[in-house]
Amino acid sequence: MTKNKVMIALFSTMLLVGCGDKEETEKVEETVEEEETIPVTEEVELPYVTPFTGEKVANEVTMRPIIATINNHPDARPQSGIASADVVYEMLAEGDITRLLALFQSEIPESIGPIRSARDYFIEISAGLDAFYIAHGYSPEAQTMLMNGVVDNINGMAYDGTVFKRSSERVAPHNSYIPGENIELAAEKVNASLLYQEKVSYNFYEPDESAKMGVEANSVKITYGGSSSFNSVYTYNADTKVYSRESGSVVTTDHLTGEPIELSNVLFFEMNHRIIDSAGRREIDITSGGTAYVFQQGIMREVLWKNVDGVLKAVETDGSEVKLVPGHTWIHFVPSNPGIVSSVSFS
Repeated sequence: MTKNKVMIALFSTMLLVGCGDKEETEKVEETVEEEETIPVTEEVELPYVTPFTGEKVANEVTMRPIIATINNHPDARPQSGIASADVVYEMLAEGDITRLLALFQSEIPESIGPIRSARDYFIEISAGLDAFYIAHGYSPEAQTMLMNGVVDNINGMAYDGTVFKRSSERVAPHNSYIPGENIELAAEKVNASLLYQEKVSYNFYEPDESAKMGVEANSVKITYGGSSSFNSVYTYNADTKVYSRESGSVVTTDHLTGEPIELSNVLFFEMNHRIIDSAGRREIDITSGGTAYVFQQGIMREVLWKNVDGVLKAVETDGSEVKLVPGHTWIHFVPSNPGIVSSVSFS
């Protein structure tokens, strides 16, 4: 091979190698360009806290609490909307029959009920919380208080079939409901404001805090007397960190969803009760304070309860407010006779 031919061959080889390197480089660059960059997202802490559940939300709560008397007779179960209630108070209304007071603020459900009649202590609780009160019917004492404007309220006795709706699935007195969308209309009918002005709230643990130490108790039972239909059992689930509820040996669910209710706190307040008429209606002392049990995160603690400017709260022995675990709360009023020790058992 001549010298010129050798040079040409070497040049051709170098050219081919150079082209190959260039193609490989372009392939690598193309591969790099095709890789997607996954953005790193920072968790944004929501700026506001709901007054009665302690949960963080994006927008400030501006609606005043709504409190409704809800029927707890077995024929009224499962009730509608109770899973959305920030707080539920359960107490005797007549005989051994309990009734519920459900407080709504962070969420208004599609329907609330069945709605039942007012008692004087229902009204006092609602007034202390500056709530808009909803009931259908009243005891004689409650009627006088409502007529005297002790609390802003609407009653199904005057608005049956308009603001209040009857369900065809049940019979009276277990079939009166108020649609959630009618609450604003209800306030307009009685010239009441739904603006949250008093700013009442509970005290809550921060997300990184744990409830105070106490006695381990994953199950708690409340006995109200004659009928087992009103005895309830709460069971703590360590995985979900909430309590489920059974009443009359039936799991408590919300009729709107069919799902069991979930609670972060279960409280028991011991109070003096007195029967005042032949119908078995009662007078309950919600002002004097007394012994209380608090169940949180599978732990039971004995504390006290106190009426603080009309608001019933669990307090420590030094008078400071007991912190609640963020979430929903159920509060039982327990008659001092036979007493909280006899009526509430846990394990």
